[in-house]
Amino acid sequence: MSKIPVWIDCDPGVDDAAAIILAADRKELNILGISTVAGNVPLSLTTANALKLGDLVGQAYPVYAGADRPLLRPYHDGRDFHGAEGFGSADLPVSLRQAEEEKAWEGLYAAAKANPGTLELVTMGPLTNIAIALETYPDLPKLVHRILMMGGSVTRGNRTPCAEYNIFADPEAAQAVFRSGIPIVMCGLEVTEQAYILPEEWAALEDSFSEKTRFFHKASTHILEMNLENGHSGFCIHDAVPIFYLVHPELFEGETAGVFVETQSDLTLGKTVTDLYSDRQFEEKNAFVVLKIDREAFLLALLHALEKED
Repeated sequence: MSKIPVWIDCDPGVDDAAAIILAADRKELNILGISTVAGNVPLSLTTANALKLGDLVGQAYPVYAGADRPLLRPYHDGRDFHGAEGFGSADLPVSLRQAEEEKAWEGLYAAAKANPGTLELVTMGPLTNIAIALETYPDLPKLVHRILMMGGSVTRGNRTPCAEYNIFADPEAAQAVFRSGIPIVMCGLEVTEQAYILPEEWAALEDSFSEKTRFFHKASTHILEMNLENGHSGFCIHDAVPIFYLVHPELFEGETAGVFVETQSDLTLGKTVTDLYSDRQFEEKNAFVVLKIDREAFLLALLHALEKED
């Protein structure tokens, strides 16, 4: 069986790291490239972190640096959760590899042209690179099979009461993506907050001999503490959810909806406005909104990826 061609756009980030570890473990996936964007930490760090993760998982996938700021807004990082350099209190050796000379949107377009109609685009950070790609290459929507997005929410936010971080960080870019015509699978907070590791499950990772597990355990200490303080059951591994959906959609539930992004109001900036629970419906249904996940199956897959020696 031929592998699924995948492009990952991300801002590593602890949960981005988990997602890349999971993706590298899945034999069904062929990671063609990883593009980086300013998000959890600045672009220089997200790019360096993506290269480090390639070394960790034993895959020399090409890394393409992208946008170092949102399209129109000031840049807001996520260092309060992910630490000064993105990996909490953990670190990885500096990679001897370098990022590609081409920009993120150039690499993405080349991959889409080489895999027309089959490329799966997984996004785990602000959507600036994708918006630039759409503006630069008007035929891109015809080439990408689907966008699997960690971002947004039907009911609430985590950066503001209304907005999830990845959408809030660049709402104009997110709106361009939702209006692009590319089919979207939206893995928002409703489902990603079900993809958690309980404290006792997380503590058990400390005794692992796997380099990946030891790294992940140390990197996520601070985030686990903050999640528990915020009332969550454990450490939510948001960014790994669209990767798991890509290989096991049957383990999820969701509904098709119209989804658009608020870009005008200061109070609700970055809110993903959906018609999922409303009487009034949008004319266009542009996204499949994922609402439920089989947590046990997700956790087993993630632990397998973490503990497997490459």
